[in-house]
Amino acid sequence: MEANIFLGIALHAIGGLAAATCFVPQKGTKKWSYQSFWVLMCISSWVVMPFMMAYLTVPQLAAVISETPMAVKVKMTVLGAAYGFGGMAFAMAIRHIGFSLTYAIAIGISAVLGTLLPAIENGTLLQDISREGGGIVYSGLAVAMLGVIVCARAGIYKERSLSATNSDDAQSFNIKKGLILVIIAGVLSAIFGYALAAGAPMDAIAAKYGAGKTFMGFEASVFQGNAKFIFAMGGAFITNIIWWGVVHTKEKTWGEYFNVSGKVSNLPKHYLMAIFAGVLWYCQFLFYGVGHVRMGDFQFISWGIHMAMLVFFSFSIGFILREWKGVCGKTTKTLLAGLFVLLASFALITYGSFAGQSAGTGSTQHANSGH
Repeated sequence: MEANIFLGIALHAIGGLAAATCFVPQKGTKKWSYQSFWVLMCISSWVVMPFMMAYLTVPQLAAVISETPMAVKVKMTVLGAAYGFGGMAFAMAIRHIGFSLTYAIAIGISAVLGTLLPAIENGTLLQDISREGGGIVYSGLAVAMLGVIVCARAGIYKERSLSATNSDDAQSFNIKKGLILVIIAGVLSAIFGYALAAGAPMDAIAAKYGAGKTFMGFEASVFQGNAKFIFAMGGAFITNIIWWGVVHTKEKTWGEYFNVSGKVSNLPKHYLMAIFAGVLWYCQFLFYGVGHVRMGDFQFISWGIHMAMLVFFSFSIGFILREWKGVCGKTTKTLLAGLFVLLASFALITYGSFAGQSAGTGSTQHANSGH
């Protein structure tokens, strides 16, 4: 397939926009309890979309699933279930500290752990650092952590600014709860990469059945891993349906799926918003994959572009939703500084990967992450 770096960047931008906006539709379901929206979003993103895409792109899907060793399927599901807590924590963090801070901090943590953990597990950390460009990559990780700290500091300033008012924003903003949740989300997001890595045997089986062929003009390597999403994301769904099912029962909100504030006429909009949110969540993986293969010799910068797009769009959405209304200039400047540091760190990681690749030593690999 012919490379097209501009098309690749555009596809990465669409994926980043999808990831940054997937929780925005919740604004249209305010008459539902949070658990009603979240359960339907999970069904859409972690059950319906993975099955549908796997069915469309993996020939003889039933045979692929059947021939995959049970141990592989169980491992993917268990790791996905652990990641499910991360996705839940991420969504709850948005409720406490907003889009801008949640995405910036979680993405920074994810970028660091997604690079460090595989190297530590494989025992190649020191070797990676000593390679051409390796020091630059790991310097970028240190800068990323600095960016996370600066963004967290901006959150503390925001809480102080809002505490002087009695506005609704002041009542809902809670930096302590938000930071705990977003750290959990950032750490557990790295587990999703391990869930996908555990599915490598399933990828090979899917390729045997023809998933290795070109599909709609895209290289098959983009799609032959779609079968494993059924189990990795299915595990995340299991965690969430158990948790929110208990909440539903405790708060007696199961009836919301049949009427909203006593009106059946309000249901279509709420269902549509929740389902659309799930589609957006899944699309971040879809467009990252198809964008990556279009980058040609510049595939090494895909991760940096993806991270930068997420930060940019989530920051823009935060300002559009007026999350930083009423805070002092010091708070806004601190946030801008933190975001600049994060973007600089992604640039360093990308440059270091390029230097390593140019020297023939290979670029540092990054684990996939999802929110």
